[in-house]
Amino acid sequence: MKCLFPSIFILLSALTASGITPAEVRFHNETVDTTKITSILIDLEKSGAASGQALVCAAGEYFLDTPYVGGTLEGTPEQLTVNTAELDCTTFVETALALAMTVEDHRTSWHDYINNLESIRYRGGRVNGYPSRLHYVSDWIVDNSHRGNLKEVTERVGRAMSKVKTLDYMSQHRDSYPALADSANYAGLKNAEIGYRSHKYPYIKSTDLATAQLREGDVVALTTSIQGLDVTHLGIIKMVDGVPHLLHASSKGKKVMIDPLSFGDYLRRNRTPGFRVIRLAQ
Repeated sequence: MKCLFPSIFILLSALTASGITPAEVRFHNETVDTTKITSILIDLEKSGAASGQALVCAAGEYFLDTPYVGGTLEGTPEQLTVNTAELDCTTFVETALALAMTVEDHRTSWHDYINNLESIRYRGGRVNGYPSRLHYVSDWIVDNSHRGNLKEVTERVGRAMSKVKTLDYMSQHRDSYPALADSANYAGLKNAEIGYRSHKYPYIKSTDLATAQLREGDVVALTTSIQGLDVTHLGIIKMVDGVPHLLHASSKGKKVMIDPLSFGDYLRRNRTPGFRVIRLAQ
């Protein structure tokens, strides 16, 4: 009989080193996920990409044609979920960012990636129940910017406007989120939303796209007119013959893809009010 102790010991040591316990990680397929992450990190390290932005785009392209699947983070109890086989627009962007951050730290181990993924996805960088997940993009930007992971550059790269909204869509649509049936989760989310009453954030109107100096690897957050919500879609800028396109997990295309429409045409086709621009802070 094959002894499983060495592999278990390695797993426990890796997770402990990154500050994450095994109970906090929910893999889609542990062997496939960890092998793929390590392989991508090694490839990216060897590629010699000069900047974090280039790394973000390069990391994202490893997932082209990966099926679009929503709701992969949902489960009880709340755990750090690692799923490289199924992605939605948010998990795709977080995956690419965590890979780029890990390579910028000159690390190529999957457990270092997992540490960065947790840091990006959760308030204060740690899983602490459903309300600790950064559900609203504005909250995601503020928390990650405060901790030095990300920086919003919307006002620096184009003709930015300001929008003031109260972010309470989730609590106002409690029945749409199974986790909010739990009274503690609901109270925790409501408490997080308090900080985003009359929240002011910058955005560039879609009609002002020509003013925006976008770079390959920029994360773009597409704003919405839906009451109580700030952003409905995330993607990464990919330059195609010098024209920005959206590298994203597309619900319409059912996969991760470089959208055939230019970013400008995509914004017009979807009647998107505007967008925000986020970059790695490193």
